[in-house]
Formats: sequence, C-alpha cells, structure tokens
Amino acid sequence: MTILPDPSPILLPAPLGGTLVSGVQRPGLDFDPAELAGLPRLELSDRAYADLEMLATGAYSPLTGFLGEGDYLSVIEHLRLANGTPWSIPITLPVGREEAGQYAGRVVLTRQGEAVGTLDVQERFEARKGLEAREVYLTEDAAHPGVAALYAQGDVNLAGPVTLFEVPRGAFPHHHRTPSEVRAVIEARGWRTSVAFQTRNPIHRAHEYLHKVTLELVDGLLLHPLVGQTKGDDVPADTRVKAYEVLLDRYYPQARTLLSVYPAAMRYAGPREAILHALSRRNYGVTHFIVGRDHAGVGNYYGTYDAQEIFSAYTPEELGIRILKFEHTYYCGACGQLVSPRTCPHGSEHHLVLSGTKVREKLRAGEGLPAEFTRPEVAEVLRGAYTAQG
Repeated sequence: MTILPDPSPILLPAPLGGTLVSGVQRPGLDFDPAELAGLPRLELSDRAYADLEMLATGAYSPLTGFLGEGDYLSVIEHLRLANGTPWSIPITLPVGREEAGQYAGRVVLTRQGEAVGTLDVQERFEARKGLEAREVYLTEDAAHPGVAALYAQGDVNLAGPVTLFEVPRGAFPHHHRTPSEVRAVIEARGWRTSVAFQTRNPIHRAHEYLHKVTLELVDGLLLHPLVGQTKGDDVPADTRVKAYEVLLDRYYPQARTLLSVYPAAMRYAGPREAILHALSRRNYGVTHFIVGRDHAGVGNYYGTYDAQEIFSAYTPEELGIRILKFEHTYYCGACGQLVSPRTCPHGSEHHLVLSGTKVREKLRAGEGLPAEFTRPEVAEVLRGAYTAQG
C-alpha cells in the first residue's frame, strides 16, 4: 500500500496572544532618522539588549515592550499578565533612581554608543526587588546569579513599547533566525509536529538520547541553544555552537534537524524560566518542548523536577505547546546503554554521571571525556577550546 503525503496546509501553533509581534523599524526605510535628534539616550546592558531583540522580533509575544507596573506585579504574584495571559518572568528595563527622571516620551536605546532602537516611556515605577527575588527566583540569596543581577541593577523600571533597528545576527549569522524565520523553515520542510530543545551547555550523549527518542514521535527537531549572557564559568557560546555543528553534521538527520540560536539572556530562574522558554518556543512555531532534569537551574536552589511540575499552573490550551517531561538520563555500565530511572534497575555505582563542574575540570586539565558521556568529536572541540585558553 502506498501512503500519499498529506496535502493539507501546515498549521503552526498560534503565537501567544494570537499575533507575532513585529517591532523591527529600520532607519531610512521605516522612518526618518532625523526624528531621533535631540532625544534622550539610554545605554543598554547585555541582558537589556537581548530582551530588546526578543521583544521586537516577537519571541516574547504578546509583549510589545518592557512591562508596566500592573503586568510586572501580576507576573510576579500570579504567573500571568494582568489580562490573564500566561507569563512567568517580568521583562523590565531598570535604571538608577537618580537618572530615571530624565527619561520621558521617546528614548533612543544605544549599545556601545550606537543607536539600536527606541523606547516610548509610558511608566516609571519602583522595582520590588525583594518580592521579585522571593517569587521568581525562590530565594533572596545574593549568591544566586539571577538574584545577584537583580540586586545590582537600578531601582526604577521604565516601561513602554520598543522598536529595534536591526536584528543583531552577531557571531552566528548562519544560525541566527527570528521567530518568523524559524516558522518559515518549519513550513518549508513540512514539519507538522516539531520539538525544541533548550540548552546552555554542550550536547552530551544523554541530550542526544532525548533528541532521538523524541524524533521518533515528531517530524522535526529545533536545536535552540541559548547564546545570550550566561555565567562566567559556563562554556562560551562560540565553543558550544561549534560542538553542535560537528555533532549534527555526523549524527543527526539533516532534513529533520534545525540548529538555530536563541539570543535570550540566561536568568537561572529554574521553574519560572522553564515556562518562559516554553512559551517563547511556541512563538517560534514548534509544537513540543523538552523539559528535563533541573531545567534552567543553578546550584541547589530548585528541586530536580520542579521545572516540570510548575506547568500545572496552566491548562494545555493556555500553554499552546506540549511539554515533554524526561527524567535524568545517563549511561549505565551494567545495561551497556543510555537509560533513565524508568528503564534501569541498577544502582548508582554503575552509572556514569559527570557534573558540569567535573567536565570543566577535566577539560582544563587537558583530559579526555568518556565516549559514553559525549561523542569524541564534541570532546575534541571542547578540549581544544579549553587548551587554547591556557
């Protein structure tokens, strides 16, 4: 019997809020640059610049700009915007109290002194740092990197819609796609179902296992590594992307895999950030999202599977993207393969588990990584990068 291809059109998930936000406005094409003369200027931090891109390209739809006070408090306290739309982390633009008064009306946003966008200031309000730390990060401990960043930023938030002058393709122009561009690739490839995988670390064999199990269920994989600001001891983005390229070229089906960078900054907010990652991937057009062990976590601030359990705060219809929950996966010497607690009966003495800290220690020492942990080609990329650092 011959199975004919389905002729019906590809229907991707609707963006959160129903419409993909588009806030890219090009000087000289969409407006007269002379309109910016004499306006106040505000230099953006790494995180704020990443947020600007995520907002203006629609990755953070339905947000059109930095949150006002009503949405800010509602997100912190209720995991929703004031209108009830699911949202988990407040996207804000903090400034110092002494400078806040100079920003009113339209403000030119700059990066390293160059104009990159605008903000139409509609509100200025006090940041509730203690409340935000307790509810979003579940700790007020300044040793937590997300909390430390929160405490270090300004005390007043500016709110209002934004524009971005140009999508910053950065160091990865061939892999840097906006949500509309990813959606176009998915449609062109005919993927009726697709899964996104979020990572800020190099892919090891346990990740590969999750990908290939999921590819038995869906049409395509969006490998979507975060390349925005991360902790200083995380593996640099350029090294990670090179490792992904080597791996995908040799071990993944090309027509069913798309490597595309995710330009957001990392907040290390654990469960709350898992929601943000899932909702934004819906905006990129995928139907499924993988949430594994300690997603977006750091240290011991969150339970192993808290990032999976938090999704019960929403109905499946509200999320609009299916969450695939996986337990911790590792190599078992007794089984002779990759397993999880669901499939392996053996004790931990048979399991090969390397923490990120241990991996970095081995790389800095010039040591190899076990083939059961990561592909030799990936290990070589990582070892070369760490050796070059001295």
